[in-house]
Amino acid sequence: MPKDKKRAASTSDSDSGPDDRAPVKKGKSAPAKKPDTSMNNSEEPSWHLGRDKHVKVREWKGKTYIDIREYYVDKNTMETKPGKKGISLTCEQYQKLKSILDEVDHALP
Repeated sequence: MPKDKKRAASTSDSDSGPDDRAPVKKGKSAPAKKPDTSMNNSEEPSWHLGRDKHVKVREWKGKTYIDIREYYVDKNTMETKPGKKGISLTCEQYQKLKSILDEVDHALP
């Protein structure tokens, strides 16, 4: 008696499609480029990190947030929109992150 195979539930919350599953190449890396700074229609400062990832400083409900998020292209409107994958940090959380970045760098292989 054959058993029905059930498809495993996806754990991805992204609207941007499947994650890149290619292995990371190690070796000499190019010098880090300064991210592109731009302003969008709502005058929010924005930096492109590559591969559909952006950092933005935004105002929401009267508070300032640093938003690090993956974006996707809406197939119906062909507009670039923010996806579910990302994080919004308060200014206090962002300052804490900045203060521990040296420790994070030293923990990297």
